[in-house]
Amino acid sequence: MKPASPTDTPTAAARTGRKSATVGRPRKTDGNPEASARILDAAEDLFSKHGFYGVTMRAVAAHAQVDTALAHYYFGTKQGLFDAVCMRRADIVNAERVAAMDAYAATAGASMTVEGVIAAFLAPLLAPARHADPGWKNYFSLIAQLNNTNELGGATMTRYFDPVVTRLIDLLQQVMPQARREDLYWSYHMLTGSLTLTLSDTGRLDRLSNGLCKSSDIAAIAPRMIEYCAAGFKAVCLQPGSTRQ
Repeated sequence: MKPASPTDTPTAAARTGRKSATVGRPRKTDGNPEASARILDAAEDLFSKHGFYGVTMRAVAAHAQVDTALAHYYFGTKQGLFDAVCMRRADIVNAERVAAMDAYAATAGASMTVEGVIAAFLAPLLAPARHADPGWKNYFSLIAQLNNTNELGGATMTRYFDPVVTRLIDLLQQVMPQARREDLYWSYHMLTGSLTLTLSDTGRLDRLSNGLCKSSDIAAIAPRMIEYCAAGFKAVCLQPGSTRQ
């Protein structure tokens, strides 16, 4: 069957059997995968720089060098496009993180450590090759923004990332069975703050250290972040005689 034209009306689209987008999910990208990928890349770039409210479908289409109607054809609304941008790489990195944590748990068994669990959780996000890729850099910058945005980011982070975080907390609870659940979540809150700053790659560290450290040096950041966050989890969750309320 010949793909429907971007100028099809909703009634004509329905006659072709094409499914409409569901709430919170991107429109199915049938027809021209190269064009839809180019639109996603352009939207990812613009959203990472200007946020959700600073971008229009017309601007995305211009950046992707396609007609605005084509962007609407594939993704419906700006929200649909934004959801598709978030989901495209979230599906990849979340599957990798769950697989890494599951593999570590299966291999280490009763010998699991806090450092090992955190390393498995962070590894796909701190892969140096990904931070050298412009598309992944844009995506990480966008996720860092969302993690610090209440109105839009809360719902988006919940939708795409909560199951992975829950898996991390469950494994850490196995390693530290005496830890209070709330202390594990508070400690994760601190971890995600460090991670968000790293994913933002603002260059602040470069200036602060007079070039001694570089916020883009993921190979240097990764082992230090793992040690730092693991020490924090253990200090908070294993502290005897805590005065915390």
